[in-house]
Amino acid sequence: MTLYADSLKALTVNELAAMKRAGEKISCLTAYDASFSALLDRVGIDVLLIGDSLGMVVQGHDSTLPVTVDDMVYHSRSVAMARKRAFVVTDLPFASYATPVQALGNAARLMQNGAAQMVKLEGGKVEVIQFLVEQGIPVCGHLGLLPQSVNRLGGYKVQGREERQARQIVEDAEKVQNAGASLLVLECVPAGLAAEISRRLRIPVIGIGAGVDCDGQVLVLYDMLNISTGKRPRFSKDFMVDAESIEDAVRRYHQAVKSAQFPAPEHSY
Repeated sequence: MTLYADSLKALTVNELAAMKRAGEKISCLTAYDASFSALLDRVGIDVLLIGDSLGMVVQGHDSTLPVTVDDMVYHSRSVAMARKRAFVVTDLPFASYATPVQALGNAARLMQNGAAQMVKLEGGKVEVIQFLVEQGIPVCGHLGLLPQSVNRLGGYKVQGREERQARQIVEDAEKVQNAGASLLVLECVPAGLAAEISRRLRIPVIGIGAGVDCDGQVLVLYDMLNISTGKRPRFSKDFMVDAESIEDAVRRYHQAVKSAQFPAPEHSY
């Protein structure tokens, strides 16, 4: 049974937490404009992530690094205005949250001008997360592969395969939760590690390339529609195959996540 599916009111962070407790998978896709926002919302997608991935799939850059706070405010507002039910999470872009005070100023812009319900930031930045939460700003953490740190990591590589690194990700996940984050995205980590973290945490864990045992799944919209300019990641799937329309493809993704049919083993590490 799907919780809150018929509600015309926007989902809240408490309702997402209730979905985890009830064992209902959370479906999430990136969105960058009003038209796709309305379509995804109509299908029943639970969370719309305005990701800084827009730098690559919308703007044509080879990384997320050039994306600005102004860009994120613009796209977040466009998405939020067109949805009725889906929960809206917006990325804080590269170098916009180096200190708690800087993070607060930029997060406030995303919420006041971009109509975000929550902001997402990468890494185990406990002090920043705690400060934002103290100011009333809901936070989504992001661990594993960190696209904003691609130059430091040496490319887009699976994280947590070595025992030491895996233990660090588990420790960081618990610190992020204890700092007050309400959601966590885990990207490109082994499925077993993601399953362990999902069991340990009280907050919902949304996976991307992290196996089927996370509390929910997210993909870049353009990847799952097979219209990205670059190569589709291994952990993604072309849902346009056999679909009658874009809306049908999104519905197939939503149903596959809810029924734990996606990701399959071939989409996991």
